[in-house]
Amino acid sequence: MKDMSGSQMSFFKCTALFFVLVTTLLGCNKVRELGLTSPDGTKRINFLMTDNQIRFTVFDKETQILLPSTLEISADRLDFNGTVSVLDTEYTSESSTWNSDFLEKSTIVNNYNQLKVFLDQGGAKVNLICRAYDEGIAIAYEIPEQAGVLEMGLDEKIHYNFKADHDVWSTPKREAGVLTAQGEYRKIPLSRLEKGCERPLLVEINDSLKIALAEARLVDYARLSFDRGTESKYSILSSLDGRMGEQKQDTVTGALISTKEEQGPKVYKKLPFQSPWRVVMMGKDEGELLENNYIIQNLNDPSEIEDTSWIRPGKALRETTLTTEGGFAAIDFVADHNMQYVLFDAGWYGNEMDDASDATTVTLDPKRSKGPFDIEAICNYAKKKGVGVILYVNRRALEKQLDEILPLFKEWGVAGIKYGFVRVGDQEATAWLHEAVKKAASYGMVLDVHDEYRPTGFSRTYPNLLTQEGIRGDEETVPNAHTLVSMFTRMLAGAADNTVCYYNKRINEMGSHASQLAKTVCLFSPLQFLYWYDKPPASPEKLDGLWGDTKHIGNEPELEFFDAVPTTWDETKVLQAEIGKIGVIARRKGSEWFIGGINGDQARTVELDFDFLEGDIPYRARLYTDDISVPTRTHVRIEEKDLTSNSLMTLQIDKNNGFAIHITKGEGE
Repeated sequence: MKDMSGSQMSFFKCTALFFVLVTTLLGCNKVRELGLTSPDGTKRINFLMTDNQIRFTVFDKETQILLPSTLEISADRLDFNGTVSVLDTEYTSESSTWNSDFLEKSTIVNNYNQLKVFLDQGGAKVNLICRAYDEGIAIAYEIPEQAGVLEMGLDEKIHYNFKADHDVWSTPKREAGVLTAQGEYRKIPLSRLEKGCERPLLVEINDSLKIALAEARLVDYARLSFDRGTESKYSILSSLDGRMGEQKQDTVTGALISTKEEQGPKVYKKLPFQSPWRVVMMGKDEGELLENNYIIQNLNDPSEIEDTSWIRPGKALRETTLTTEGGFAAIDFVADHNMQYVLFDAGWYGNEMDDASDATTVTLDPKRSKGPFDIEAICNYAKKKGVGVILYVNRRALEKQLDEILPLFKEWGVAGIKYGFVRVGDQEATAWLHEAVKKAASYGMVLDVHDEYRPTGFSRTYPNLLTQEGIRGDEETVPNAHTLVSMFTRMLAGAADNTVCYYNKRINEMGSHASQLAKTVCLFSPLQFLYWYDKPPASPEKLDGLWGDTKHIGNEPELEFFDAVPTTWDETKVLQAEIGKIGVIARRKGSEWFIGGINGDQARTVELDFDFLEGDIPYRARLYTDDISVPTRTHVRIEEKDLTSNSLMTLQIDKNNGFAIHITKGEGE
């Protein structure tokens, strides 16, 4: 379809309410107000439609979060200028639950009220869809078939208007060569936002209310991001990514260096279609937002995979030597330590940054390994041990060879793929990636997507997408304080592959060994990588430095926590949350509880209340804390304690330290 400039495009402006329809006359202008409230009555969105504009306001109880705000859509084949008319309204509600083996909760509540408004604007048809959940508000729009239009190009902007210059937690400005989704967060006034701020965007409304502007069900559309708005004094603007021009990639960080089209359509769609959901998550604090982040999953379609028994969450070890001997040693270690996967990372099929590299062959990059590397022998050995093999493939090979490598990997016995340096942002990149997830599912492959990709809930529809990066993780040597920002910003979107380290020297800069244990609980990922820079005791030595400071894994007694911790959960509770300062999360799998606590740059006293445990039942807890006097190279103390639901525990946690707890039912239970 031919591009059209902004001057050639027409615009309409939109907004959102439920169970109330009021029509009044103000002078000569008709004003129609529609209201929608959540099932518990605490969340509300109001649509106010004048002759030429549809605007929305959002409330939490009596607190107005958004002043009248505007949804603006422009199209090249339909003219949305002119008078707004409400043709019909449709109210529905849902009260149900669904189950998953791959999330932070095994039973997810899906309760909402929905309003669908059928509109005519200047002769063009558009339907607004709004859902009010107890956890927040979601808006989408639908363009139905009309006027003989089969396909159209469009752009979208939303102007979120606020009463005050609230603090927000922002990623860096998006520009060529900058990693925003893996960038460092800053707390700034919303008036200082810069182009390309990632979603979810946490906004601190007041001491008892925080919201996050987010996106859900992004499958075949351009990604949205945030910038400072101009519609009002305190405004946030969301806009779509334009199509990328010539694409180059930094060979070290993988950051894309390319231009994007700023004018004209950002998305091309066949009619009818529905947009992704634009979400306002709401909670009394950042901890409640994290506990209720399943709203993102609820806004996605149910699983398209009928039998998910082959999809196995678990813990993975990266094999750092790219040799057959190293592969066998890694498989033995994984099998002996209740882990499930071994990953063979970049270099097994040549230089990943070279367009000529061929992922249908084993052609070692000599800078990574001298070999030998027999992938079929490794896969056969792994199968005997009940271990899955994951292979890394860069997007260069993926985009050219995906249809070839999937049946080949299946023949080799590979269980999954790590997609590396994928393109994100424009519609083409988004559609390609999600189609690649579907194709992998058809071959029984689990996936981990790196680097800038952030989830919007597609793993509900295709749960073989176990995890993804889009986080400033351990590879970036992040201090605990920044991990505590990621916990309550990035993690609102869903699972994140943080690549947990344990023996690497960077831990001395990041935090402590006990806080590394805690990350497996605090940073949710159904595919959890442990010992990122480390190798098993039986693995051959490798001193080329390309994998960083690699050390052999020891036999420190606290490694039992890594052995025991699951990667998916039946229940999640945030016990303490203060963004950037302290985070304590408790998660249950079956009858066992695991608690992770990460502390920032101030020493503090942590008070734990175990009232979430089942009453009148004795429990045993193994507590892991940092203690320099413990005579091991990791200095982690282990203590056993008896607990009940009435127990309290006080811990003195030094700055940049942490703790982990494994709780089991007492004897006789």
